[in-house]
Amino acid sequence: MRSIRTQCESSRQAGAASWIEPLENRTLMAAHGALESVALNASPSSGPTVTKLVTGLASGSGSTVGPNGDLYITEGKTGRVLEVNPRTGAVSTFAEGLPPWLIGLGGAMDIEFVDGTAYVLVTMVGEQFGGNGKSGVYRVDGPNSFTVVADIGTWSEANPPEPAFFIPTGVQYSMESYHGDLIVADGHHNRVLQVTLGGDIDEIMTFGNIVPTGLAIKGNTVYLTQAGPIPHLPENGKVVSFRVGDDTTEFLASGAPLLVDVEFGRGNTMYALSQGPHTNPAEGSPADPNGGSIVRANRDGTFTVIVDKLNQPTSMEIIGDTAYVVMLSGEVWKVTDLSGSRSEHGGNGDDHDGGRCDVGRDGHAGTPNPFFDDGDKGHRSLFA
Repeated sequence: MRSIRTQCESSRQAGAASWIEPLENRTLMAAHGALESVALNASPSSGPTVTKLVTGLASGSGSTVGPNGDLYITEGKTGRVLEVNPRTGAVSTFAEGLPPWLIGLGGAMDIEFVDGTAYVLVTMVGEQFGGNGKSGVYRVDGPNSFTVVADIGTWSEANPPEPAFFIPTGVQYSMESYHGDLIVADGHHNRVLQVTLGGDIDEIMTFGNIVPTGLAIKGNTVYLTQAGPIPHLPENGKVVSFRVGDDTTEFLASGAPLLVDVEFGRGNTMYALSQGPHTNPAEGSPADPNGGSIVRANRDGTFTVIVDKLNQPTSMEIIGDTAYVVMLSGEVWKVTDLSGSRSEHGGNGDDHDGGRCDVGRDGHAGTPNPFFDDGDKGHRSLFA
């Protein structure tokens, strides 16, 4: 969840000290997909192509691209971190033994690498839910070994939001690396935290009831998706940005229901991941099945749907011009030619986990926003 990732960046990081073993040295899971294609009614060059890369995982939550270019996915149901080869879909267990979820959500929520070392965000595993785990950041010391480097749950109890919410330890949803620290979004306490690897925690942005979810970091700027309060209406699904030290955020785009992630693709184009319409009134419940989508941010503050019919997606990574979307059900879908022209044809009616939408839809209009110059060379525009 979700910083700007490219194959070049992964290659630069590959020399960093890490205990990661080569993929072929570990046992592969049998239940990986064989690039099952979704039948489409359009020519291959007419737009994005959607294929199923992985199936059979116990669950899916957060993700990142590791120093070796592989995908790393948290499996909250089991407390595992899985490594996925983005080319073949081969799956192996990178680490296991983290606190699993206790109530059907939570557990290992997200993963990020800092200087070659993996850190996992864990939430909703304490006494309130019948467990004895800590909500916070866990350093991965080995395949079965972890150290809690930041106890965010205890800190949240000592520093409650105003007004306080019914889960005192918060619901930490996503995490990104930021100049050697970690940025964490708490979707329940409606705030963003900066966490050092030494365990210091600082609140850097506070909101009303907007439900912050996914994160991306570009230079010194933090990009954040907001799901909005239940029922997570499209007009409340927004992407905003800010820099550490700012008092307010900058609006970038809105118009998609229950946004859960944001990423940048080729040409510095911003994409967001929508879990879709939400009719379940229960707190923390997922969106309705098969309503998720990848949307592209436009200069006028709207979104255009690029891919739809995704089944409860939770996170997304972009490598080159290919998006990898993790589903709550434990599948990973691959979307190639993400920046290609849209097709006017949809899928074949199969709403299981993938497909393309019809003609592009516009979301809620907003104020155009300038490009944030973070010193990144070669980036010309945040929008398509």
